[in-house]
Amino acid sequence: MTAPATTTLGPRSDLSQVFELAQQLRVDSVRASTAVGSGHPTSSLSAADLMAVLMTRHLRYDWDAPDDPAGDHLVFSKGHASPLLYAMFKAAGAIGDDELMTTYRRLGHRLQGHPTPELPWVDVATGSLGQGIGYAVGIALAVRDLEKRSSRVWVLCGDSETSEGSVWEALDKAGHHRLANLTVLIDVNRLGQRGPTELEWDTGAYVRRAEAFGCRAIEVDGHDLEAIDRALTTAADGQAPTVIVARTVKGRGVSEVADKDGWHGKALPEDMAERAVAELGGVRDLRVRGPRPSADGSAPAGRARDGAVSVELPRYEVGDEVATRVAFGAALAAVGARPEVVALDAEVGNSTHADEFGKAHPERYFQTYIAEQQMIADAVGMAVRGFRPYATTFAAFLTRAHDFIRMAAVSRITMALCGTHSGVEIGADGPSQMGLEDLAMMRAVLGSTVLYPSDATSAAALTAAMADLDGISYLRTTRGSYPVLYGADETFPVGGSKTLREHGTDDRVTLVGAGVTLHECLAAADELAADGVRARVVDLYSVKPVDTGTLVRAARETGALVVVEDHHPEGGIGEAVLSALASYGGERPAFAHLAVTDLPGSGTTEELLDACGISRNHIARAARELLAP
Repeated sequence: MTAPATTTLGPRSDLSQVFELAQQLRVDSVRASTAVGSGHPTSSLSAADLMAVLMTRHLRYDWDAPDDPAGDHLVFSKGHASPLLYAMFKAAGAIGDDELMTTYRRLGHRLQGHPTPELPWVDVATGSLGQGIGYAVGIALAVRDLEKRSSRVWVLCGDSETSEGSVWEALDKAGHHRLANLTVLIDVNRLGQRGPTELEWDTGAYVRRAEAFGCRAIEVDGHDLEAIDRALTTAADGQAPTVIVARTVKGRGVSEVADKDGWHGKALPEDMAERAVAELGGVRDLRVRGPRPSADGSAPAGRARDGAVSVELPRYEVGDEVATRVAFGAALAAVGARPEVVALDAEVGNSTHADEFGKAHPERYFQTYIAEQQMIADAVGMAVRGFRPYATTFAAFLTRAHDFIRMAAVSRITMALCGTHSGVEIGADGPSQMGLEDLAMMRAVLGSTVLYPSDATSAAALTAAMADLDGISYLRTTRGSYPVLYGADETFPVGGSKTLREHGTDDRVTLVGAGVTLHECLAAADELAADGVRARVVDLYSVKPVDTGTLVRAARETGALVVVEDHHPEGGIGEAVLSALASYGGERPAFAHLAVTDLPGSGTTEELLDACGISRNHIARAARELLAP
């Protein structure tokens, strides 16, 4: 078959040419998904007109320079429509037809089933629905408020994903911040995975909801190119965050599947695909050169500068009683001397002490209110733009945002998280406020670092260390004040630990704790010493990576380990220690694991530690039982 002639469309192309581009996007979506036998062609066909107008006339982007900071951003929240996105890449000349046809959804190649930043034209991984709008809000905030640029952020959203509450968290924040550089296009194609969507084609309902959150809403026929062009022109006028509600037809242009249920996530069989391509006018080879970014002369305000920035961490005296959350807040404010560091709060900054950063660096402090999913989405968006976000809330409430954290790891995002008020240690507030699952959650995140300081000095040092860690790092802090254990010049390398009590070969048991339980271990060691039992005490401030060498040596030399944690037994410190000991080739040590196994209630810290079996008395008793003949 003769290859079609190549034609280039510029930003002033007439709408008849844009129509041809939209048909090409449909054809290539069908071809790519049929070639591999999987994908979402019908979801791609419905949005092809929207994307054809956008990339030809409105998306200011240099496909040859995806890192140009002046360029616009396009987020496919509707990540399953990846055939459409990759067809756009082909039309832009970023990829070739051979790559589209022979590598899509195939092992070892970058055109994955849902887009990821392995592709230089993709900012964030999408596919977990309801997240792309949140990321776009974060990028828009970074571009406007941190970089001071005029770039725009466009996001394509499916109608089904608007059932996710995170969509409305994002639009609420878009309206609150008046993000006039943000445009959301909702592809209202009526059909979801298993049938009609909740609102079907009630586009008026989408309009009312968007307007209720402070956004401007424009209702259009999503296949009327002139109407789409007018709406996108209005959206770019800098007046308000805009939601374009586009009524579309799923499977548009292919009569055998258009507006027909049962075709979501199914590639067309080869014979049907052949008929579809013919119906759409055949294979084309159009190339798009849309508007170029406008260099606005702004400096990337938050990027790291050449030369080291001096960070003066707070210093604490040994013996002083200071909460690790307080030390975190003071250290975070100090780390703010680095211009790339930003901080985000979910309306608890006066308790987490993250607001200390806000007092010192208000221009880089962002309040998301009680919207933990959007807080993480904002952090992801800011990380995309090269900033170092620290996002903080109570440890218990970070669990609400776990899927955003998981997807941030898929995007290879670098950010620091802090969860305060962890465990039963918080006392009378009761179980709804007690983070008892957070260590397991964060240890399971791909490439994560999990840190759990026991005093103010280590908390400050580890807070600063997170600014130089790749990937997602997590700092767990406690509510109450505890004695400072370490001098100001002590170092705390990630992956290390501290041995606070060590008597030598006469040590008979090792007590391992972190946070509040380290202090309980120290008290238990004193109690055991009064009975003539020498106990070694290890501060396991780095939970992931864990200090395997120290733990193996302790197991070998003492023969008995008691691990104590203010956390449920599943996935926390105990399992981290057992994983480390799996590499121990000698005789297995006697082992006891004390953790919170029942549902706690309200009470004082001391009462709850004792009731949950993780107090000093329980630790000493467990050690004696391990050593009993």
